[in-house]
Amino acid sequence: MTTAHVHVKARTRKPWTPSQIILTVLGAAVSAVWVAPLAWALFTSLKSETEAVEVPPHWLPRVWTVQAWKAIFENGNITNWFVNSLVVSVCVTAVVLVVGALAGYGFARTEFRGKGALLGLVMTGLMVSPAVLGVPLFTTVQQMGLVDTYWGMILPQCAPAAMVYILYKFFQGIPRELEEAAFIDGAGRWRVFFTIIVPLSRPSLSAVGIFTFIASWNNFLWPYMVTNNPDLMTMPNGIATVMNSYGIQWAQLMAGGLMAGLPLIVVFVFFQRQIVAGVAHTGLAGQ
Repeated sequence: MTTAHVHVKARTRKPWTPSQIILTVLGAAVSAVWVAPLAWALFTSLKSETEAVEVPPHWLPRVWTVQAWKAIFENGNITNWFVNSLVVSVCVTAVVLVVGALAGYGFARTEFRGKGALLGLVMTGLMVSPAVLGVPLFTTVQQMGLVDTYWGMILPQCAPAAMVYILYKFFQGIPRELEEAAFIDGAGRWRVFFTIIVPLSRPSLSAVGIFTFIASWNNFLWPYMVTNNPDLMTMPNGIATVMNSYGIQWAQLMAGGLMAGLPLIVVFVFFQRQIVAGVAHTGLAGQ
């Protein structure tokens, strides 16, 4: 009878290399730079207005209070503004995903007369600031009777050239053999797009959707131009209106800014893997 001896080696932690130490210190420093403004805004929102403007300033409140948060809810229609921002951002994201996917796939896989010129025209949108298009877009929306409507805020945000370009680059990287095999089996162009291309494009579509949602949620200029009705204001516009009406109340300003940015923080926390995977799959990370 033989006895098997099992030797369990204790795991010893390897010492850190100099490169790991340097990278950890750099990562901690960059994280501190990004977190510091959020921490300052949070602590300021928990101060009284008198304490918030003291010179020299100090980080932690001497007297903790939520008066600034109460004032934000009392002076503004936060719930309505939040719903408006959510409706506009979700609709813009849905339309951009549909339009961007179809346009990107069309440019990547189909040949038609004037394709190069049209693609060049779309790419010029990357060099034009949205602020430059504010006046002509407002004139167009006004002539269409869409001022002070949801569609007036949604439609002008639904054709970002950058998102078309991201999806166009991704579709170019998909092997054509997959589509050719489906064509041989009798599948049509639309079936190939929805059953092969779209499932393979989930990382890029997720990244485009997240970027679009964030950009639409943060958009201040266009909703400010096209909306005068307080009931249709989005979060950035509504909070700015409260601040302008009652003067600069720094504690309330910080509370409102945190409230407006909270959904974006949640999106980054829960969808950061999709963002990284989307950028990596588009081929833009090394450009």
